[in-house]
Amino acid sequence: MIVDISYREVGKFEETRYEKIHNEVFEDSMSASKIVAQEIAQLILQKQKENETCVLGLATGSSPIKVYEELVRLYEEEGLSFYNVVTFNLDEYYPMSDQNTQSYHYFMHQHLFDHIDIDPRNVNIPGGSLDIDDVHQYCIDYEIKIKEYGGLDFQLLGIGRTGHVGFNEPGSHYNSGTRIITLDHITRYDAAGDFNGIENVPRKAVTMGIGTIMKAKRIVLLGWGHKKAEILQQTIEGEVTSDVPATFLQQHKNTTFILDQEAASELTQYKTPWLVKQCIWDEPLKRKAIVWLSQMVHKPILKLTDKDYNDHGMSGLLVEEGSAYDLNIKMFYSLQKTITGWPGGKPDADDSKRPERALPVKKRVLIFSPHPDDDVISMGGTFSRLIEQGHEVHVAYQTSGNIAVTDEEALKFVEVASEISENKATTPFQEVIDIIRSNTNEGKDPVAVRNLKAAIRKYESYAAVRYLGLPNEHVHFLNMPFYETGEVKKDPLAIKDISIITKIIKDIQPHQIYAAGDLADPHGTHKVCLDAIIEGIKILKKEDFMNDCRVWFYRGAWHEWEIHDIDMAIPLSPDELVRKRNAILFHQSQKDKVMYKGDDSREFWMRAEERNKATARLYDALGYADYEGIEAFKRYYF
Repeated sequence: MIVDISYREVGKFEETRYEKIHNEVFEDSMSASKIVAQEIAQLILQKQKENETCVLGLATGSSPIKVYEELVRLYEEEGLSFYNVVTFNLDEYYPMSDQNTQSYHYFMHQHLFDHIDIDPRNVNIPGGSLDIDDVHQYCIDYEIKIKEYGGLDFQLLGIGRTGHVGFNEPGSHYNSGTRIITLDHITRYDAAGDFNGIENVPRKAVTMGIGTIMKAKRIVLLGWGHKKAEILQQTIEGEVTSDVPATFLQQHKNTTFILDQEAASELTQYKTPWLVKQCIWDEPLKRKAIVWLSQMVHKPILKLTDKDYNDHGMSGLLVEEGSAYDLNIKMFYSLQKTITGWPGGKPDADDSKRPERALPVKKRVLIFSPHPDDDVISMGGTFSRLIEQGHEVHVAYQTSGNIAVTDEEALKFVEVASEISENKATTPFQEVIDIIRSNTNEGKDPVAVRNLKAAIRKYESYAAVRYLGLPNEHVHFLNMPFYETGEVKKDPLAIKDISIITKIIKDIQPHQIYAAGDLADPHGTHKVCLDAIIEGIKILKKEDFMNDCRVWFYRGAWHEWEIHDIDMAIPLSPDELVRKRNAILFHQSQKDKVMYKGDDSREFWMRAEERNKATARLYDALGYADYEGIEAFKRYYF
């Protein structure tokens, strides 16, 4: 079925009055991607009926992958042919060989072209291996070729954190054409994980210009995840400026942004809907609005007045509740119930106003950690508290985390092992040393190096949780197969991965499960790990022991829950923050030279500590006790 995404339903004007670009929001990127692929397929079929060529402008990166997967499925299962399709890709790193696994040439063939019947002569991707003296004329010829085909019928786009489309970085001119460009530092920083370090990311790229893109008859931009939410809000609701090149799309007459809910979360109609429409005030929306209001007027909740509510679009809420006084007290106690020093429940206490139940007094707790340090980074204080309060705590590391160990760090460890071995001449360590020093793995570690790096992370994990008081027999290394590719690109989640999760849950039969609900991980491992847990829970939820199991999501090193989303807040003392820091520092291979740090240059212990302190400051500003730090959790209902 083809779904039209080129118009917005009538009656939404008030909600969208701040928005200057048409956008459609979907529950998830998978369903949205299928609809975009269907629009492309419809265009191809229409052009075939008219005996015309279909000219597509294509993008790379993680955003369009599911679109390409659906196009391949339509070809393989529904007979969609690409015989009349000509493609022009947006960009390519420079310098970059076509055969390099990081090249966009490699990407496009891997995800699309090698799986469909497109004529190879109809595939056009900017050249990354040209002599620098030839680039200028090549770019002119690229523009001419697009014009000879009558221009782009459809242009698919993603968006970068700088607001770039293609590689049109801030400062790009509205009329710019295909050219070579110097990449912004943030763009290179965001790509560092794919290149095993920013020093390996090319400094230049060849890209279509803004002017070229704007001439396309139809433009669809894809935006997934909360990491893109802020720049998408600026693009959709802000002023047109070359500082955010994507804002030029406001001036295109046939552009649609396709977003998932997290990517759309900063748009006014979703972040503060009471400013643009009449709201149905359920409890979550009341909490969200009152926390926002308190922060806007810089007052504790209990000091908010009728005037504060009326001046900020919330008069309708007062009509329902009667007065600011009554509403303030109600919401104050609602948030206060989230704060507890007993993450496993307080024994012999009234638990009706606590986030966790009192019984059983001693609970079995299973902490899932996507990588071998997410547990202590994200919930090290709570982890320690659960042990101290007598619960049976288990931690399960879902992946080995081996790709996050640099060659230099691995070499250090294996050289020490070689030095203390009894017979250096016959030791297997020398072989690994030689492999690392040769540095010819081309982005994929050999098995011997992979195993070494996994062992480094494994024993760092043992040391960290042993410091917190957890016995070795309660530490589980799951080594989920999807991760073990030896490179940044991982395999899709498979039944064998989910089976590993279901087995450990069934073996432990926990009363509490903690899992990483942070999807901002730069290379997506957190999402795959979370998907596996959710699928495992779906399979097991009819088991008797699951009736007495609660699931709590923590967030990782990149992002914290919003105050209104928090269901359990665990205060930390100054000593507990120091203890958490020390546990994180046992992960020495991740210190100083973190390979997958996202958009934050600080070490993990620094940002985790600041995040906990910032959450405490937010609670303090709302009128609650002034804690040193707070770790936050959101309950998952299954």
